[in-house]
Amino acid sequence: MKNFTLILLFASLFANSQTKENSFYDIDIKVQSIPVAKTDILAKQLAALGKTDKEKVRAIFRWITEHIDYNVGFFNKNKKPVPAFYQEPDDSNAALPPLNERVAAKVLYRKIAFCDGYARLFKTLCDHAGIESEIIFGYARNNYNKKFAVNHTWNAVYFDSSWHLLDVTWASGFITYSDEYIRRYDDFYFLTPPDQFIRDHYPEDLQWTLLNDPPIYREFHQSPFRYSGYLKAGLTNYFPANGVIDAATGDTVELRLTSKKEIRNFYVSSSPLFDTMQQAIKPVVKDDKVSFKYMIPPDGADWIYVFCNEELALRYKLNRKKSLAVTTSK
Repeated sequence: MKNFTLILLFASLFANSQTKENSFYDIDIKVQSIPVAKTDILAKQLAALGKTDKEKVRAIFRWITEHIDYNVGFFNKNKKPVPAFYQEPDDSNAALPPLNERVAAKVLYRKIAFCDGYARLFKTLCDHAGIESEIIFGYARNNYNKKFAVNHTWNAVYFDSSWHLLDVTWASGFITYSDEYIRRYDDFYFLTPPDQFIRDHYPEDLQWTLLNDPPIYREFHQSPFRYSGYLKAGLTNYFPANGVIDAATGDTVELRLTSKKEIRNFYVSSSPLFDTMQQAIKPVVKDDKVSFKYMIPPDGADWIYVFCNEELALRYKLNRKKSLAVTTSK
């Protein structure tokens, strides 16, 4: 899956939960100096860094994010492919190692992977460390998904008598518009609370939402995309509720937010890049409600980005109308 998701691009650009990261500071530092090794040896070295299963999971997770890059070769057709590491045995009667083990070996040798490779490497290392984990297949929301279909892989891990969700691929870095991979750690995707994880990860098997009442596909697909800035700004509700806005150039679209915190710097743009020279919009504020109007620009952009406190909070898909203007305001 091409992880050109602006989830990574922007969630990684802004600071995440420092409390969570600082609690694992020593582990995060030590994993950087542990070299590549066979899966069983590597897992043993990483597990030795933690006293609890949670700390061992952190060591495995952070080692992968520090040593494995996303495979952009698929998108750069002119680049020469990296040779595969795993070789089939000469003896046709010899038993093949399990698929996860073979994929993990390739990933460690090449130091690059797609999401499937990241997830299988994580599970393989957890297996060797004696930690129960699962590979989760499902749907991820990003700018490149035109259809709702299986397109991503992540993990669930079991410790302290409960399951936890994480995505080592999206925690590792992001891909630029020029198809260059940038390694930049995002702690948001380590043991993400299920009610937050579901906003951009929808498993095939709904039990892996880890929610008592998981949202149906329609709710997941049609709501606007919510970035980590949504949570940081204390936003609790938004309008339009549908993630797709039908409007024409020159139309005025009204957007409304409900926030538990004060929104200091706010603006709406057709570009996902925060521009410090952009003049902040002065919204209408009443109690915990914030409303503002945005005129659709004639630049052909397909998205509307909402920034709160200089961080990306929401993204709407813009369906441009060629006929009479259609407004979403009420």
